[in-house]
Amino acid sequence: MTGVLPLLALLSQTPAPAPVKSHITIFDTRSRRQSVVATLDGRYEAPNWSRDGKWLILNSGGSLYRLAAAGGTPERIDTGAVEKINNDHGVSPDGRQLVISAGQMYLLPFSGGTPRQITRLTPSYFHGWSPDGRRLAYCARRGENFDLYDISVDGGQERRLTSHAGYDDGPDYTPDGKWIWFNSDRAGGWDLWRIPAEGAGAGDEKAERMSSDEREDWFPHPSPDGLRVVFLSFLPGTKGHPANQTVQLKLLESHGDKPAEVLAEFLGGQGTINVNSWARDSRRFAFVRYELR
Repeated sequence: MTGVLPLLALLSQTPAPAPVKSHITIFDTRSRRQSVVATLDGRYEAPNWSRDGKWLILNSGGSLYRLAAAGGTPERIDTGAVEKINNDHGVSPDGRQLVISAGQMYLLPFSGGTPRQITRLTPSYFHGWSPDGRRLAYCARRGENFDLYDISVDGGQERRLTSHAGYDDGPDYTPDGKWIWFNSDRAGGWDLWRIPAEGAGAGDEKAERMSSDEREDWFPHPSPDGLRVVFLSFLPGTKGHPANQTVQLKLLESHGDKPAEVLAEFLGGQGTINVNSWARDSRRFAFVRYELR
């Protein structure tokens, strides 16, 4: 009993997650208007837009859901024996498959079904699907460091894309398949970077810094037309990408020297826009803002 009591005391001091409402929101980049399509009790995270434009794919409580893009009630997607799914998931370029992360990465039919394991090592967190549908880019800890990797959708040997001692996360492909955008603290604070899709080269010599302001920038997502990148920006000094923070959504031109435009500021963070959520028209994207109850 003497060993149990300190453990119980420690657990009792750990704060429970704050109860929230999730506002599933669509942003129109032309009109600059936001439309809430659903307000849901609990924490729903990381919307993907289906290729046909009919559905948003989200996770909540370790399960995967589909929500009609026009709103309604979320429908649970069958993921077989795979549980504890996090907010790193995506839709294949042809719209027929889903990739999910639950320590390992798995593929399953878009409608749900039996997952097929892709990666062999854990943790592996999906973030980007190559435009040709052949490879998956992800963040993974190997040893003591988080770097970027990719792997064939058929599985096999993973390929290391970055090797810098900094923390690299959130890789997402440009629609021409030539570049992978990501976020990293390799220069001190969290900024946006990009590398060629085949990797950063020796000593990461091919890595290019794409943002350098005082804020902490995460999860860059190129638009399907390749013209813009939407990303999440935290207050200066924020560690990681925590939940329930005052954050900004920003839009950056992929080519050019204009500063990023602030689209919105709200309560968000973890779960807001972890994975690519652009509609195919490159005009709209989905995100989640939260309300503490």
